[in-house]
Amino acid sequence: APKGEPPALKVGRHPTPQAGPAKVTGVDRILAIGSGKGGVGKSTVSSNLAVALAKEGRRVGLLDADIYGPSQPRMMGVNQRPGSPDGKTIIPLKAHGVTMMSIGLMVDPDKAVVWRGPMLMGALQQMLGQVEWGELDVLIVDLPPGTGDVQLTLCQKTELTGAVVVSTPQDVALLDARKALDMFKSLNTPVLGLIENMSTFHCPNCGHESHIFGHGGVAAEAEKIGVPMLGALPIDLDTRLAGDAGTPIAAGDSPMAEAYRKLARRFIDGGMA
Repeated sequence: APKGEPPALKVGRHPTPQAGPAKVTGVDRILAIGSGKGGVGKSTVSSNLAVALAKEGRRVGLLDADIYGPSQPRMMGVNQRPGSPDGKTIIPLKAHGVTMMSIGLMVDPDKAVVWRGPMLMGALQQMLGQVEWGELDVLIVDLPPGTGDVQLTLCQKTELTGAVVVSTPQDVALLDARKALDMFKSLNTPVLGLIENMSTFHCPNCGHESHIFGHGGVAAEAEKIGVPMLGALPIDLDTRLAGDAGTPIAAGDSPMAEAYRKLARRFIDGGMA
């Protein structure tokens, strides 16, 4: 590199051998936020939960582990490239009181990441092990949808506190959520609870409540498998607008921000964050 420039930093490589599940230096708890299918709002829940926890005084990290479709840079309003003093250590960014890292900060946002599994696994290993997370009460890992390489690597190679599964009440989403739940069970990762997102729609004009994606399916699933139902979050236009604008709704002061504050308190009071 030319004089005065920081050393080049490359994320994405084959994984290095590892004896067993490892801790992340300085991090007390690691929560994986998963879902069976895409589009259920898992990244929205992850970013807003992270911001809500930070507002409640927790030291929070957010790792965007969706390598193919990273959305946290946009949702958290961050677009700087993380620095590296030595070409190995990665200095994460801060936004809305949250320390964050995403592969989306390392690559051109318009370019596709076209990698086979081993490169994904290596990138995840780097973002957990090479990032200077500092002292954190909780690190939230926003997983990609499904039950693939990233989930497998995270659950087998990292000491997780547990997983939280996000689903809409829709039968099709629940079909896939059950697969995510089964995956965590087979990998011996404790499921700490379920979150129902896009639960109801409150019409801003007439106040009517609609169940666009059905109703109560996630609560019934939680009861069936004996895990807590951690919260039901409405489908809300302002939440979407806020995420697209880069300031999560939980950062402000609104009924939705209050819903995320209550969710954050459940995590804190339950010893999960």
